[in-house]
Amino acid sequence: MAEIKKVYTGTGRRKTSVARVRLTAGTGKITINGRDVNEYFPYPTLVMDLTGPLDATNTREMFDVDADVTGGGFSGQTGAVRLGITRALLQYDASTPADSENSYRKVLKAEGYITRDARKKERKKPGLKKARRAPQFSKR
Repeated sequence: MAEIKKVYTGTGRRKTSVARVRLTAGTGKITINGRDVNEYFPYPTLVMDLTGPLDATNTREMFDVDADVTGGGFSGQTGAVRLGITRALLQYDASTPADSENSYRKVLKAEGYITRDARKKERKKPGLKKARRAPQFSKR
């Protein structure tokens, strides 16, 4: 009989992207939509941004990350996966009191990973070219 692996889940959102993230005990392999993270995201800075919560808590080699992401572009998807990883790590560390010195919550909060970035594209208004860009004014 196969042993049951504990899975920690987290959902992350950013702009119009939604990521469902699963953390399992492993060697640090990160998979996004079935592809390796370095193959999926075109820039190393995005991968660095995405692994921030794992680096902050020194758990990079402890977990395998498997994420399913939909919507948005690279930047939004990176932010969504990062928040998903953060929430899964908080689920893993739920037994540690939040006010203890080495709790993941304290470390991740100080780095600013727990807060969901609510900034979205502003809607276009009638009579304007974009959300705020007015047509060029002509005196004559």
